[in-house]
Amino acid sequence: MKPLLLKGVRPYGEGEPIDLLIRDGVIAEGTDSDAEVIEGNGAVLLPGFVDLHTHLREPGREDTETIETGSRAAALGGYTAVFAMANTDPVADNAVIVEHVARRGREVGLVDVHPVGAVTVGLEGEKLAELGTMAKSKANVRVFSDDGHCVHDPLIMRRALEYSKALGAVIAQHAEEPKLTVGAQAHEGENASRLGLQGWPAAAEESIVARDCILAKQVDAKLHVCHVSTTGTADVLKWAKARGTKVSAEVTPHHLILTDDRLSTYDPVNKVNPPLRTQDDVDALRRALADGTIDCVATDHAPHAVQDKDCEWSAARPGMLGLQTALGIVVETMVKTGLLDWRGVARVMSEKPAEIAGLTDQGRPIAVGEPANLVLVDPDATWTVNGAELASIAGNTPFEGMELTGAVTATVLRGRVTALAGRIAE
Repeated sequence: MKPLLLKGVRPYGEGEPIDLLIRDGVIAEGTDSDAEVIEGNGAVLLPGFVDLHTHLREPGREDTETIETGSRAAALGGYTAVFAMANTDPVADNAVIVEHVARRGREVGLVDVHPVGAVTVGLEGEKLAELGTMAKSKANVRVFSDDGHCVHDPLIMRRALEYSKALGAVIAQHAEEPKLTVGAQAHEGENASRLGLQGWPAAAEESIVARDCILAKQVDAKLHVCHVSTTGTADVLKWAKARGTKVSAEVTPHHLILTDDRLSTYDPVNKVNPPLRTQDDVDALRRALADGTIDCVATDHAPHAVQDKDCEWSAARPGMLGLQTALGIVVETMVKTGLLDWRGVARVMSEKPAEIAGLTDQGRPIAVGEPANLVLVDPDATWTVNGAELASIAGNTPFEGMELTGAVTATVLRGRVTALAGRIAE
C-alpha cells in the first residue's frame, strides 16, 4: 500500500493547515515524494466515525440493505466502524450468524463491521442467548442487544448484565416497557390526540432506563441505552451517572432535529421507534449530548423496502436511514448552534462510541503512531439530500430535500482511502 499524504488539513478544525503523512496504516512523521496525495484545502480532519447502532439487514432482508451497500453508505458518511444489530433473519443469537456478518464485513472491506449479538434467543426475551459462545467466537462480540425489542423481564436483564460483566462486554438496551406501548403509534401528546394516533408515553422509555440503571449499579456491569428520546431519560441518566453507575447512552440524529409536528401529513417516513417527540425533548437531548449526559450519536440506520413505508401509517415499519446524513445533522444541530466544536464532534461521533464498545484502534488521537482511521470534512460545503442518490438500497430518509452543511470529502481506513469526493474509492 502506497503512503498517503493529506495536504493542508486542520486536525479537529484547529490551527493552521498542516500536511499529514500516513504510512503502513499509521500516522507517520515527515513527508514522502512517492505518496498518494489528497488536497485538503483547509478541511477539518477528524478520527473516523464509529456507529454503535446500524441495521445492515443481512442475512434475511437483502432487498432493503446488504453488508456491502450499508458499508458503502457508512464509508461515504465518514464511518470507519459500524456495529450491525442482531435483528436479522435468522437472528444473530449464535456464533454462526455473528461470524458470517463479521466475515462479510471483512470481505467488503470498506468499514470495520462488528456484529452485535442478541441478548435473548430469537429476540423473544425469554431465554438468554449464547453470549459466551459469541464473545469467544471469531467475531469477538462485545456488544449485545435485542434492539427492536426490549429485554423487559428484569430477571433476564439482570442475568444478562452479570454475564456481560464476566465477558467484558456491554448490554445495549432498547428501552420500551411493552405493556405501555401496546398499539402505540406516536408520542403521547397533543399531536397524537389531534391525529387520532395511539399514544406512546415517555414513561415507557424512562421506566426501563431507571430500572436498568439500578440493576447495572447493583451488579457493577456496563449498560448502554439505545436511542434516548425524552427529557426524562436524560434526567435519569444524569442521576445514574452521579451515583457511579457504568451507564452510557446514545442519541440519534433524527431525535436531535425532528419533532412530532411532522406527523400531521401521516407520511410513514416519519415513523420511528422510539417516536419523534416534542421540541422541548429535542432541546433537552441537544443539551445532554453537549454536556456528556448522553455520550454519543448513533444513527439507528434502518433501511426499509418501499412496501413497508409506502402504506398507511399503522402498517408501516418504523425506521429511517442515517449513515450518510448523520454528520450534516450534527453540524446543523450542535455545531451551528455553538453546542459543540469540532473536537466535540470527534468526541460524540468517534471517541466515545469507540470507548463504549472497547475498540482500541478506533476513535484514537490524531497523532504520530496512531492508526490512520480518519475522515476529512469540508465544514462549509452544502449539499441537498436525495434518497435516490444515497448508497443504501432503500431510500427512506426523512431529510429528503433538506440542505445540509458539512460534507465528507475523504474517509481513510487504516491508511487506505475508502471514499473520496462523494464516491467509493475503487
